[in-house]
Amino acid sequence: MTVSSQVKQTLAALKGAQGILRLYSAQSQDEKAISVYQEALFVTNDVIKNLEERLKTIEFEEPQYKGN
Repeated sequence: MTVSSQVKQTLAALKGAQGILRLYSAQSQDEKAISVYQEALFVTNDVIKNLEERLKTIEFEEPQYKGN
């Protein structure tokens, strides 16, 4: 498995985790829990942005991985 495909797989998993966090946040009645879910969403969003930038760099430096 290439680094590019591993990064893409990690991005997909993180986006799935974000969906779950959003669901839990919407269903929660506890303000503290909602706050924790929102903070986790903020952190995962930063990680996703960083990985997307890294993926762009990988695809630029190694064009054979683009779109795979």
